[in-house]
Amino acid sequence: MDKQLNVVPFISVDRMMRLVHSIGVEQFLVELAQYIEEDFLRWNSFDKTPRIASHSVDGVIELMPTSDGRFYGFKYVNGHPKNTRDGLQTVTAFGLLADVATGYPVLLSEMTMLTALRTAAMSAVAGKYLAPKGNSTMALIGNGAQSEFQALAFKALLGVDKLRLYDVDPAASQKCARNLARHGFASIEICSAAAEAVEGAGIITTATADKQYATILSDNMVGPGVHINAVGGDCPGKTEIHSDILLRSDIFVEFPPQTRIEGEIQQLAEDHPVIELWDVIAGHAAGRSSERQITLFDSVGFAIEDFSALRYVYDKTVGAETLEFLDLIADPDDPRDLFGMLMRSPAAMPA
Repeated sequence: MDKQLNVVPFISVDRMMRLVHSIGVEQFLVELAQYIEEDFLRWNSFDKTPRIASHSVDGVIELMPTSDGRFYGFKYVNGHPKNTRDGLQTVTAFGLLADVATGYPVLLSEMTMLTALRTAAMSAVAGKYLAPKGNSTMALIGNGAQSEFQALAFKALLGVDKLRLYDVDPAASQKCARNLARHGFASIEICSAAAEAVEGAGIITTATADKQYATILSDNMVGPGVHINAVGGDCPGKTEIHSDILLRSDIFVEFPPQTRIEGEIQQLAEDHPVIELWDVIAGHAAGRSSERQITLFDSVGFAIEDFSALRYVYDKTVGAETLEFLDLIADPDDPRDLFGMLMRSPAAMPA
């Protein structure tokens, strides 16, 4: 915990980008994935609740809190798919990590960039346990802001080096291919249809943003042995995968009470069986158990993953001379005399 209790370390967007580049994007993803696995292995030590959401016709604003008893963390995040029409991000976020013993914040961070990194790292962690072994090809359907991060995470953690891209907007696929051109992929192919993109791919990642029930993958597009990384969706009334695929798949989730509200499985009966991913990581449940098995990670993002990301950034930046600090916490000489602090401030002095 920072000894200057009246100021809070702050990671701006610029500082976050500097941190990522100083570590290297792929190494950052690998290390962040390790933090996520560590925290999933101590799953039962965390407070857990579905995210607190405020929905509107345009999108959603959410708070995602959790605590492990030592630190408390939360993320503020929105999801507004129509924002891109006005040149705005679909998702923006910031997060805070606090010391449970005092309640004082120890880190305030941008999380628009960090959420993209942690979502990709989480996908790759799931893929580590669920994807077919030795697979090097991934179909990436939906080539917006999340796509490059997903590709690099699967490359760094699973060795995926062949990409098959598809987006309803060809310019998005061209952007994705251009951004990834110098990152060591053996091949990057832009496809003209989702059905073409999934041909020969052992991993299928769907990451679309439209707020509607959609069928990005139809039943006839998914053969045996495939792993589906369903990243898009994430709110009531929004899905990407045809329900018939779900019925043929072993489905893995983060936190069932949240996933049943906003994940792909909102299409299924409330008692449809799912497997919690932390159980797989801890060795309590099987992940991929056969070559012909279809595995589906119904990814919606959960607060513990954001906690892991904040904890990782905190460990990487604590004590750094380049940190910025915010004057966020009142620090009166006498903790009982907050009013006296107000009256003694320079602003209260007569001109």
